[in-house]
Amino acid sequence: MPRSSPDDAPEGAYFLHAGRRWRATDPRMPDAFAKELTKELMDARRAVKPALAAEDAAAEERARARVQDAKVALGERGPKWWEELSEDQLAERMCATIHALLRHRAPESTICPSDVARVVGGEGWRDQMDLARATAFALQDADEVEVRHAGERVDRLADAHGPLRIARAAAFPDLGCD
Repeated sequence: MPRSSPDDAPEGAYFLHAGRRWRATDPRMPDAFAKELTKELMDARRAVKPALAAEDAAAEERARARVQDAKVALGERGPKWWEELSEDQLAERMCATIHALLRHRAPESTICPSDVARVVGGEGWRDQMDLARATAFALQDADEVEVRHAGERVDRLADAHGPLRIARAAAFPDLGCD
C-alpha cells in the first residue's frame, strides 16, 4: 500500500505552528475523548521535565512512553488516520488508546471497549468493536489489563457476552505499547 506524503494528505491532516508542520488530531474522534487524551498528553509532557532535571532515566522513559501512547491514540503519531489501516495498525492505535485512557483516569476506574472503538473509528466505531475487544483480551493475556463483565474477570474472548469493562491489572505498564 503506497504511503501518503504531507503533500497528498487530505485538507486538515497537518497544520503549521511556528513554521513547522505537525500532524493534526484525528477529527473523527468524539470531542470528549479528544479532550481527555489531550489532557493525558499534557500531563505526560509535564512529567518529562522533572525526570530530566532529576536525571532519572526510568522516569523519563515512562513519561516519554506516556507521550507516545497519547499521541498515537490522538492520531498524531503512528499510522496516519486518513489512510486505510491494517488490522495490526488499528490494534496498535487501540493499545495506545487503552493505555492512555486508563493512565488518565483514576487507578480504580475502568473503560469500555466502545470508548476505544470510538476513538479509533469515529462515526464508524461499531465496525471496530470486535477488534477493540480482541485488543483488550490480548492486553489481558499480557497481564496489563483485566477484562470484566459485571465486575468479574472474563478469561476468554469466546466467553465474553454483554457489556465489558477494561481495568488496570497488577502489571499495568509504566511504559507504552511496543
